[in-house]
This record gives sequence, structure tokens and C-alpha cells, in this order.
Amino acid sequence: MIEVNVERQDGVLSAMITGRIDGSNVMQFEESVKGAIEDGDRAVVLDMENLTYISSAGLRAILMTAKLLQNRNAKFMLCSLSKSIREVFEVSGFDKIINIQPDRAQALATISAE
Repeated sequence: MIEVNVERQDGVLSAMITGRIDGSNVMQFEESVKGAIEDGDRAVVLDMENLTYISSAGLRAILMTAKLLQNRNAKFMLCSLSKSIREVFEVSGFDKIINIQPDRAQALATISAE
């Protein structure tokens, strides 16, 4: 099961992800996130504090979202990854291509500073 709750402030979309992202719900995850992105959004932050599992299909969905935002010249960040989720991003090398911040406050501060 996956739940995506979004909020927007000053052109920054924050999406709080709860549950698991795997092959059974990756399309729902992708549609929820991409459907929430508006043309005026200058940045998207995925808050993964409550994410308990991510499969390779989930990693691919995140990479596709990053590419979509890059094409729009919008920033993209992940934040609040648990130790086990962060390890998945490190082993896959995604931590080298996607900005990961310790928490949402730091992600928002980084966006504001850029």
C-alpha cells in the first residue's frame, strides 16, 4: 500500500510518501506524484520519512520523475530517508544523481538558498 499526501508552498510541492513502493503499486505512486506537479512548481520534495520499502520499480519511478522535472528546469529532492531506504539509494548509486537532504526543513532551505 502507498499513500501520497501533497502540499504546496511558494511554488514548492512537498509530497509525503507513506507505505511501500513496489511493482504492485508503482503506477499509482507515479501517477500520484506526476499528477500533483503543476506547471508553476519550481521544485518538488519527496518526503520519505514514512516509506518502509522501495523496489527497483520504485527507484525507476523516482528517476523518471527527476528527469521530468529536469526537463522543466525544476529542482527535485528527497528527504527524511530511513537508514534502510538510504542504503538502497546508495547501493544503486542514485544518491549521486538525486539530491538527498536529511529532513524536509533542510530540503526547503536548500531550495530557497539556490
